[in-house]
Amino acid sequence: MTVFAPTDNAFSSLKSGTINSLNAQQQVALVQFHVLPNFISMTQFQTVSNPLRTQAGDASPGDFPLNVTTSGNQVNVSTGVDDATVANTIYTDGQLAVYQVDKVLQPMSIFAAAAAAAAPATAPAPATLKSKRKAPAGPSSGSDDSPADASGVERNTMHGTVVLVFGISLFAIL
Repeated sequence: MTVFAPTDNAFSSLKSGTINSLNAQQQVALVQFHVLPNFISMTQFQTVSNPLRTQAGDASPGDFPLNVTTSGNQVNVSTGVDDATVANTIYTDGQLAVYQVDKVLQPMSIFAAAAAAAAPATAPAPATLKSKRKAPAGPSSGSDDSPADASGVERNTMHGTVVLVFGISLFAIL
């Protein structure tokens, strides 16, 4: 098994509220998208066939494509929405590899509508990609998962939850 583990900074650089805007099924798919069902060493990335299959599903166009490119020792991962760089190897034992990535890998099936809104659109985004969970009722400043710290700068606090879900998902898969 191969796991791409985003850094805390990767989660912090997501647009405020990104994780909370996803429904439970999308959050699970996001975690599964960071997991490959087979072990891939750093040198094997140079010869893999794209797109790679993830635990989130197949690599059908517009679904969960994950492509890897290499240049020398650098490994880049592209989702069709964003591009990440494998920063280093966290763990490897010949059966499990955990690689640190500098961005949260955003699958097209979940984030394509957001990417299309950010770029000049040539065609409308499919309506099925706009499924979002309602914000929970309760005392709130009307914001999302990014409370402001003492300096007034918003920060994303969901990364700990996502890392926990990564661990639970990985444990369940193993």
